[in-house]
Amino acid sequence: MNISGNTIFIPGATSGIGLALALALRDKGNTVIVGGRRAELLERIAAEHPGIDTVRIDTTDAESIAAASAEVIAAHPELNVLVAMAGIMRVEDWHTAAGFVQSAESVITTNVLGPIRLIGAFIEQLQTRPDSTIVTVSSGLAFTPLRATPSYNAAKAAIHMLSESIRLQLADTSVRIVELVPPAVRTSLLPGQENSEAAVPLDEFIAEVVSLFDTQPDAKEILVERVKFLRFGEARGDYDEVVAALNRSDPHGRDGIRSAVV
Repeated sequence: MNISGNTIFIPGATSGIGLALALALRDKGNTVIVGGRRAELLERIAAEHPGIDTVRIDTTDAESIAAASAEVIAAHPELNVLVAMAGIMRVEDWHTAAGFVQSAESVITTNVLGPIRLIGAFIEQLQTRPDSTIVTVSSGLAFTPLRATPSYNAAKAAIHMLSESIRLQLADTSVRIVELVPPAVRTSLLPGQENSEAAVPLDEFIAEVVSLFDTQPDAKEILVERVKFLRFGEARGDYDEVVAALNRSDPHGRDGIRSAVV
């Protein structure tokens, strides 16, 4: 993906990685549209960050995605980049149905069905542009599982394979697929994570991501250094050791969240 001159839509970007990435890409000379559910947050972002456009969207709702995509394309017919950023994470206990079924349904709806619906809403538009990109967002946990978050791990693994698969299908179009694979980043994805000393500071992560986009415009995956421990455990031959290191905290693996999640 070229680092500048794009028109980029980032749903699920009213805070955390999404908003930080939106601001960094705006500063690189892109037109950026931020999407989110809460009108008050969108109004604040528009007021505090001139040049950022906003649109209301609920990525768990197919009708909301359809309406928002129509609004974005009408206002920005030059749109050529979609960043499928929205996602949630839940700690689950799979010993009983009450401990995971409802949570898993929510995680899969948001983290897998949401990106699929977003891509469906924009894929025809993107193919009309000469240089388009879909940025998917997986996680280091797509490659090394955290005991406490089975549905999240599975959802991000699905996003990885989805990225690999549609990259093959869309090879005959102008649309490229780039997978962003974050490690632990100091955001509020889970309570307390934004203050974790083990997680990468948000500004450092975003700076490295933007640098990788800039210096590796043909990259299929955007991998900051801190995620490579999880990403390549199987290839290195130390997968079991990586899994053990990630889950060496309490019996539920919850402390490992602070060391290796998106």
